[in-house]
Amino acid sequence: MNTGSIQVDETLARYSDLLFGTAITVYVLAMFLFLAALAGARARKLAPAAEMVTAGGATVAVDDRAPGRIDGPAPRRSKGSRLAAMAYPVVFVGLIAHIASIVLRGVATDRAPWGNMYEFISLTCAACVVAGLVVLRKPEHRPLLSFVLLPVSLLMFIGGRWLYTQAAPVVPALKSYWLAVHVSIISISSGVLLVSGVASILYLVKMRWGANASDADDSADPLTGKGFVAGVRRIVAHIPNADALDRLAYKCVVFGFPLFGLGVICGAIWAEAAWGRFWGWDPKETVSFIAWVIYAAYLHARATAGWRNNAAAWINIAGFVALLFNLFIINLVVSGLHSYAGL
Repeated sequence: MNTGSIQVDETLARYSDLLFGTAITVYVLAMFLFLAALAGARARKLAPAAEMVTAGGATVAVDDRAPGRIDGPAPRRSKGSRLAAMAYPVVFVGLIAHIASIVLRGVATDRAPWGNMYEFISLTCAACVVAGLVVLRKPEHRPLLSFVLLPVSLLMFIGGRWLYTQAAPVVPALKSYWLAVHVSIISISSGVLLVSGVASILYLVKMRWGANASDADDSADPLTGKGFVAGVRRIVAHIPNADALDRLAYKCVVFGFPLFGLGVICGAIWAEAAWGRFWGWDPKETVSFIAWVIYAAYLHARATAGWRNNAAAWINIAGFVALLFNLFIINLVVSGLHSYAGL
């Protein structure tokens, strides 16, 4: 396809689309594996206690399972741990396909591959997955990636199903090096802050139901109501403790908040060059500023006695909602200079 003097490589664009669909499929597979890991998690079980006997004046431990065998308690690896170990590399496979999709889109169009809503969502979701892999890299935290992959898969499905745009050059207003700088910073910071929002939601869930979520009856039928409730209770029971979730949310905001602020500043500089003013209270500018203020309030709340727990988590979730509102409603519904609806 030839648009003006710029030719789009349709073959690479088609491969990019195939890799995008592959990434969604792999993410969904990994998400279900992690959910199964949480549902099948157990406390580490020890082998039957060894019997203490005296032989030749010395006391030794003899394993009941094998008379005469000297052995100590041996931990058994749970089914949930095995599933989590299987799912973790699957996420990397999906991420490789995802990043390859973004790169091929850029090569096919010979520009930064985030010039429309479809591409912006793809980059933001990739940043979200990378942030999740970094923050949740500890084995005991890895199953929480299921709750990161859930919004990522939904956003990518919406982007690919209803917001997809054929590979093409950007409109003249976006032909600037600031596209690569401003949009990439905003997208990466938004992906990190989305992980923080997920962590705060899980924190409130754990605070609300975690105390009463003990190991459910293993004999419950998963197809019955009792079995479904038991599975949900088991998942909540094996989510990391609330303090760990609160720390994860805080670390993400500490990284994402200044990056988001830098992206807003870069956008203001670009606006002055493109529109002759640094700030004009365009709908997207306004909501971005509101989101920035909310995250600043969250950091202040985390440092203030009496606000560090549930209240701070609710503020962080408000920032999470503001980001999603800025991503969809402002770009697609509200008319403004930043609207992607026509792209």
